[in-house]
Amino acid sequence: MSIKLGIVMDPLSSINIKKDSSFAMMLAAQKLGWEIHTIYQSDLYTDNDKAKAFSRITRVEDNPGHWFDFVSQQDIDLSSLDAILMRKDPPFDIEYIASTYILQLAEQMGTLVVNRPASLRDNNEKMFITQFPQCCTPFLVSRSKSRLRDFVIQRFQEEQQDVILKPLDGMGGASIYRVNPQDPNLSVILETVSQEETRMVMAQQFIPEISQGDKRVLLIDGEAIPYALARVPASGETRGNLAAGGSGVGVELSERDQWICQQVGPALKRQGILFAGIDIIGDYLTEINITSPTCIRELDQIYSLDIAGDLMRCIEQHLK
Repeated sequence: MSIKLGIVMDPLSSINIKKDSSFAMMLAAQKLGWEIHTIYQSDLYTDNDKAKAFSRITRVEDNPGHWFDFVSQQDIDLSSLDAILMRKDPPFDIEYIASTYILQLAEQMGTLVVNRPASLRDNNEKMFITQFPQCCTPFLVSRSKSRLRDFVIQRFQEEQQDVILKPLDGMGGASIYRVNPQDPNLSVILETVSQEETRMVMAQQFIPEISQGDKRVLLIDGEAIPYALARVPASGETRGNLAAGGSGVGVELSERDQWICQQVGPALKRQGILFAGIDIIGDYLTEINITSPTCIRELDQIYSLDIAGDLMRCIEQHLK
């Protein structure tokens, strides 16, 4: 089956191909003989009711010295593509939202968009876990400094545990704080993370098992890959994010991990989220990543998998 695949992503020249999951997807699509169209967010536009983009037909190779060539470049109707991967990294700002509106026009004309644009808008990656409280530690979402402070005090009194504070629009471990009631900087941290009560903040009870790694589990069409990448924090760090200096260790999914995936998977499938990455610390779900989940290349290397190839075959099935 000859397929034309668009991929909306950050500039190809800026990526680290050793770790980039979008690049893994491009390699897998090319291996299947698909035509790859690289599109940047700034290339998307509409002409009346038609969704369009400036597109670059692309050849890729797994070579850190020279990993891509643009074969040809032209404006296209997005409806001419069979499928589009929305892989633009956050920030999830008004430009990102506008891009999903354009992609939704293409979807209405019959193009498969992964992940579904409306689902990207509806499911903030931090807030998404509120649909699965049975999988989570206690949490609170608020912009109120007093309410957040009360939560910090309550968790310490009831469980003798610290609290993690993070903005709803962060990624890569940015602006994450670990606090307790005795922290002399608690007030300024609450002011900073909430931007003086103008920004919503998620507070989650700290999970000590972070020392064993923040597990990234990948799901394709609601089904989990049987291995996870445990991102272990660097010495003196709370965050396991690779972007924050964490190191990746492969682990098999535990029974609890599999149970969490069974809770989340059907909701992903119903909403047309074909590729997701959920984060699990210890026995608890902490985030559901659906914009541009990573860790394909690391898991492929450790376990000799073909995760991107599996995703391409899943897309092919959805196109039949």
